[in-house]
Amino acid sequence: MTTEPEVLFERRGEAGIITLNRPKALNALTQGMVRVIDPQLRAWATDGAVTRIILKAVGEKAFCAGGDVRQLYDLGLAGRQAESLAFWREEYVLNHLIGTYPKPFVSLIDGICMGGGFGLSAHGTYRVGGDRYLFAMPEVNIGLFPDVGGTHVLPRLPNAAGVYLAFSGNRIRTADGLHVGLLTHAVPSSGMAALEEALCAGGDVAATLATHAADPGPAPLKARAAFIAEVFVGADVATVLARLDAKAAQEGADGDFARELRTALNAKSPTSLHIAAEQMKRGPALDLAGALKAEFRAVTRVAHGRDFYEGVRAQLVDKDNAPRWTPAALNDIDPAVIAAHFDPIPDELEFPAPPA
Repeated sequence: MTTEPEVLFERRGEAGIITLNRPKALNALTQGMVRVIDPQLRAWATDGAVTRIILKAVGEKAFCAGGDVRQLYDLGLAGRQAESLAFWREEYVLNHLIGTYPKPFVSLIDGICMGGGFGLSAHGTYRVGGDRYLFAMPEVNIGLFPDVGGTHVLPRLPNAAGVYLAFSGNRIRTADGLHVGLLTHAVPSSGMAALEEALCAGGDVAATLATHAADPGPAPLKARAAFIAEVFVGADVATVLARLDAKAAQEGADGDFARELRTALNAKSPTSLHIAAEQMKRGPALDLAGALKAEFRAVTRVAHGRDFYEGVRAQLVDKDNAPRWTPAALNDIDPAVIAAHFDPIPDELEFPAPPA
């Protein structure tokens, strides 16, 4: 039986094209995929015939729904954290490569984009959302935290939108992605193939994208922008919760939204929520390399902790949606324990020299 490769590579015209090819698994990112994408990108960086990179995916449902956390869960339960940390290390190195790539890097995102999919696309030059674009960073639901460079990207989004997305794990679609800056362009799904061909043909990448871009319509988060900025600025968990409680006492749409968010945050891993808050505070002072180094320190601790395995069990294995977090309550979290997640580790994340 012939096994389909998990990633397809093609040089067409002036473009090097990377196609994620695990549609039945929602193109979830594996270590094997990371290990073939990285060297191919480095080779194309020095190939004069390739003037731009296009990243896309097979299937209409998902661009990349995240990393293969079930595999990481299995490794951790077997006491093989070193192997799971090897995946995270290599993934973060690839994230950094994309963020420092010397040629235009264009992601065509027409489907679910979460976790690892965010890491593959968010740091590139251009992020193009189709009609099926669906973004979230829901890691706090599974005892993880919004990694793969979320520390760098999310706190830089306007009006505390990134803090809101990190804390809530809520999903947004194309218009909101464009509104908050996660997307650089919106293109109808029906126009993605034509855009790809135009990019392959050469010419100025920015001009080609502008020609094919379309208005995705009103952004629901735009109406919530003042609320989100007021509640989530500062990224302190206790302060955010107090502000939500005050809003929840109000009548109308803001009160409803506050009560919905307050209930949702109570269900997250308390440790994860506090780690996310620490990320949002530290992130503005860190470049991408510094952010990824900080995340690797934190994920090293999480991989040897409990909540990640309990969260994956509840969400993806037993699917009872009843995680038993440790500690169980938001006010049981010791700030010193959270800060220690970001302390130096013996085997720090390092980055190879960038391609010329």
